[in-house]
Amino acid sequence: MSHGLVEGEKRPRISPANLPSVLATLTSLFEWLDRLFVIIASLALVAGALVLTQSVVVRYALKATTDWQDETTVFLLVAATFLSAPWVQARRGHVAIEALSEILSPRVNHWRVLLADMISFAFCTFFSWKAWTLFREAWEDGQVTSSSWGPPLWIPYSTMSLGMSILSLRILLQVISAFWGRRS
Repeated sequence: MSHGLVEGEKRPRISPANLPSVLATLTSLFEWLDRLFVIIASLALVAGALVLTQSVVVRYALKATTDWQDETTVFLLVAATFLSAPWVQARRGHVAIEALSEILSPRVNHWRVLLADMISFAFCTFFSWKAWTLFREAWEDGQVTSSSWGPPLWIPYSTMSLGMSILSLRILLQVISAFWGRRS
């Protein structure tokens, strides 16, 4: 049985061609969403850098105050972090202990990765639920930051909620795919 390893990867990766059509369609949809979100996250990161640069110039060169730059940058970095997380997960780019994969058999390593994915799914699903709760409360109560600018808090909570929800679904898809791949 091929373990579906891509050159340079240490973890099994299931090809969409080996999955039933529904899982293959979902995998393709998530790959499209991953690309969209990573582009948005990249733009948010660049925008945050530009806003901070503008803030430094205004503060130190022009001796003017800045009200909105720091919070805008934080909001952009939150969006970049949470929206890019599913893309990183799809490539297994999150921090992992790879020393174990070198000493374990491929079968045991498969189950180690699967167990880690199931634990990650549980954590990310809980985080997602709490993020949606924060978003709803911020939206309904009109919560804003405590700064003089006071932007609404539903903005960062929405990107946290969306990113963590897609990450949870991405991990669930990987778990289902791992079980499917294990049976074939």
